[in-house]
Amino acid sequence: MAIRQKTVISIRMSGHATSHSHCVVSARDLRLTIDEPIERGGTNLGFSPTETAFASLVGCTNTIGHKCAHKLGIDIGNLEFDMEVDFDRRGVLLQEEIEVPFKAIRLVVTASGPAGQSELDQVAAETEKYCAVSKMYKNAGTEVEVSWITK
Repeated sequence: MAIRQKTVISIRMSGHATSHSHCVVSARDLRLTIDEPIERGGTNLGFSPTETAFASLVGCTNTIGHKCAHKLGIDIGNLEFDMEVDFDRRGVLLQEEIEVPFKAIRLVVTASGPAGQSELDQVAAETEKYCAVSKMYKNAGTEVEVSWITK
């Protein structure tokens, strides 16, 4: 008998802050440290909140990209990522409210496997359909450009 996965779930997390910038967030049996760099009054023990949000796009693209490649029967090998974000910091600097603080994200995904460019284009198109983090950014008004290339 096949186990049927739930389509909607609740995710539980908790956090504990030890200063204005440093906090530890727990999920499952894991802990994530979020902090600010020293020049912003932090202790530099983890990514900043915004860096954590950007890193989640890399993680989601990796996971969903590999799932889509597997479903398509395409060997993409390992992936490398280079990202650049246009971030309007006026909001976090408390200068004014900014509706779309992350103006644009440009992500280059480099695949080490034997897949050709046309196959990578297929994986990219499928990944765009299913990557929840990418959809979150796009639906918030961020211009997201993801380019897949071969090594």
